[in-house]
Amino acid sequence: MIGYILSGLVAGAIFAVLGSGLTLSYAATGVFNFAHGAIGFLTALVYYELYAGLGLPRWLAALVAAGLFAPLVGLVLHRVMFRGLAAAGETAQIVGTIGLTIALPALGLFLVELALPLGLAPVDVSVQPRGVGPAPPALFDLGVVTLDSDQLITFGFAVLAAAGLWAFMRHTPYGLRMRACVDRRGLAGLRGIDPDSTSALAWMLSCLLAGLAGVLALPIVGLDAHAYTVLLFASATAAVFGRLRSIPWTFAAGLGLGVVTNLVAGYGSFLQEITGLRSAVPVILLFLGLLLLNRSRERVAGSSAEDAPPPDYRADLPPWRRRLPWLVGLALLLAYTFTQPDYYVGIVAQGLVLALIFCSFVVVTGIGGMVNLAQASFAAMAALTCGWAFSAGLPFIVAIVLGVLAATAVGMLVALPALRLGGRILTLATLALALLADQVLFQIDAFSNGTIGWTLPAINLGLGTTTSPQVRVVLLLVLIGLVGLLVRNLERSASGRAILAVRSAPAAATTSGLSAARTKFLLFALASAIAGLGGVLYAISKGATTATDLPAFAGFVWLAVVVLQGVRRIGGAVVGGLIAAVFPELLSAWGVSAHVGLILFGAGGMILAKHPDGVLAQLAEQRYRRRRKTAERATASGAVHTAGPRTAGTPLRRAGETEYGGARQNLAGDQPAPLFELRHVTAARAEATVLRGVDLEVNAGEVVALLGANGAGKSTTCAVAAGDVLLTEGRVLLDGTDVTAWQPHRRARAGILLAPEGRGVFPSLTVEENLRTWLPDPAPVFDRLPLLATRRAVPAGALSGGEQQLLTLAPALVRPPRVLIADEPSLGLAPRVVEQVFQLFTELRDKGVALLLVEEKATEALAIADRVAFMRLGRITWTGSRSEVDGERLAAAYLGVS
Repeated sequence: MIGYILSGLVAGAIFAVLGSGLTLSYAATGVFNFAHGAIGFLTALVYYELYAGLGLPRWLAALVAAGLFAPLVGLVLHRVMFRGLAAAGETAQIVGTIGLTIALPALGLFLVELALPLGLAPVDVSVQPRGVGPAPPALFDLGVVTLDSDQLITFGFAVLAAAGLWAFMRHTPYGLRMRACVDRRGLAGLRGIDPDSTSALAWMLSCLLAGLAGVLALPIVGLDAHAYTVLLFASATAAVFGRLRSIPWTFAAGLGLGVVTNLVAGYGSFLQEITGLRSAVPVILLFLGLLLLNRSRERVAGSSAEDAPPPDYRADLPPWRRRLPWLVGLALLLAYTFTQPDYYVGIVAQGLVLALIFCSFVVVTGIGGMVNLAQASFAAMAALTCGWAFSAGLPFIVAIVLGVLAATAVGMLVALPALRLGGRILTLATLALALLADQVLFQIDAFSNGTIGWTLPAINLGLGTTTSPQVRVVLLLVLIGLVGLLVRNLERSASGRAILAVRSAPAAATTSGLSAARTKFLLFALASAIAGLGGVLYAISKGATTATDLPAFAGFVWLAVVVLQGVRRIGGAVVGGLIAAVFPELLSAWGVSAHVGLILFGAGGMILAKHPDGVLAQLAEQRYRRRRKTAERATASGAVHTAGPRTAGTPLRRAGETEYGGARQNLAGDQPAPLFELRHVTAARAEATVLRGVDLEVNAGEVVALLGANGAGKSTTCAVAAGDVLLTEGRVLLDGTDVTAWQPHRRARAGILLAPEGRGVFPSLTVEENLRTWLPDPAPVFDRLPLLATRRAVPAGALSGGEQQLLTLAPALVRPPRVLIADEPSLGLAPRVVEQVFQLFTELRDKGVALLLVEEKATEALAIADRVAFMRLGRITWTGSRSEVDGERLAAAYLGVS
């Protein structure tokens, strides 16, 4: 057993390194990188060409590939793609990285093909490349097991990588900033940490680990891009057991996975009776880990909170204009079908079969917001069931129905994890189930008929059979049209509204009496039935079906194709299916390398970084903007002829007045310019205008209290001042400098510090680490506040509310900002702590800090305020000195009355 454990640790070391990089990038940026294995392959390819093609020593080739090339790839991908994906919805993130999974290996292989005349070595999957160690590998007898030098080097480098990463994250300022961004990315920017630079560093480190794992795995898996993708999912199991946050736990889980896999291979002889079960151990563990350790504590319907539906850019068009492009396209397609040779019509028919399967993504992902990567398995299940039933003597139409019902039943089983999981975790769970079906269920000879598969006849429709590509095209167009009507009616029905409610706000939908479970079962059942029908027709068009015709990884690619076109529309599925069938044929006819198509497909992922709703939505938006510009020009042209002089009833604003009549402070000639100023600020949240022409000024050494009812716009004013919410109009000035375009981290470094509503701490960092995000040395804070000194090693999330608020404000005492913006600083605090907090504000004012205070406790705020501003419905309604505030004005401000 010890021998199995030791040899398992070597394989586990690769899982651990690859999984640690996956966890690092996800925790730091929120993007689960499905292309992590592809980056490992690309690095391994560079290493191979450096030593086999260019003749570099293997140790130097490994250093250049893993130490220089891989981090550079991470930086380039961050700049070009990952930066945009971080702000996109989960579906776009998943599909974008899937595109890279396909494109990066193709790009590397294509460049090698082009450079073969320059001396690069041809890539042969059958060749076993050398590792970093001596060749042939030296053998070391450890008593219970014999390991070679490559295995020992792999384990040694994995341990060194883990130790180095731990030291970097725990004992360097860069690691501290990265962990702060992982904890609360928005707050990190408010503390002067540049989240973009931190993300770039995270991607560089993540790709370095992927590259290291790729080089170390090369002697084991060879130059097989598919093997590296499989390796990714094994390492994803380790990342899942680390909850996609803890690198040490991920590393330990990776080692454990290697040991368990080796022990099962050595002692699991009883599993041989079930084909493929031993090799499926990582997939089984991945699914169990997802189900048991990663239950979504937030929304579970999918990704709607980040994946909001795009505006309908065609809403201003009459119905006939909306349908005209598709009617024209249908007419051209039918004309092509009945005028072109059968071979080319067959390609179109193949594309329409894929389009029918792709319609299932519109249901489960486009409408339901759940990313399901098992659709190819549903199609395969239906095709194999149909073939098995027909071979058993059942009528063909009955066999087809049984195939669709089997796919529906499997879909409802796959829906069970959706009741517990959501977002990326659900995506991984469905992929794990798909891989399990591929490796176990579809390998049962009695079900799949081995490598021979099942033969299927054509369907006789009376006017012709499906052996004719023209008949198949017409049949598929009818079926896709029926599915389109079904989807349209579903969206407009009560069930559709229930689906949208469950997707957008599961808890609220449940409170309203809607059943989330029933909604998800409905979506999965409908989507799997559509995929199953498409799978049966796919098999019928070929005349046979085998277990390898529709592999699980096909669903991986299919989702990406549909989302690139637009997963919310049946039109996106149709266009995607036709592109998937026609484009490879065009490249082949033009004599272009097949790698080019894969590269272009990956480039589509970059489009998603900027246009997450797909190509069709992007084109609709462009046409809408052109129509809008045309209408605006026409309106402006008419306005030139109709506009007259200003009427007597239109008042002119006096100097010092805002558009809404509020007085602008400090405009008298002898008064100093304000240190901080909001000038005619308009801002919105979620497309709803919140601030409307706000003018507000704060002088150095002055406290301005901003008071008003809930919903008046006070917190938005604070966020705008700190750069956390962008303006739609107006300016933000700091000591006369326009900082409107500055990001939050740059404003913080210039001296604008926001203490946000709630608690401005990083919960997972210790008290001392929280202070170090703003201070080079926290010792003066501990001298000033001994209470924090006693808790210096305690995570900030374990502190009381009062201690957390003191921790938020304490750094400002040692390193006073120029402007401090405090949003509801006494919220939820005991009176004694509130007194301490306001004492800190007084000290800061005495040090010359300009302080903007938003506070629900008017008495405490007025006690230290020099001036007061009342806000109502996003406007400053009154400003004046504290002495001018009376009970009537105060009541009007808080009750929201004039």
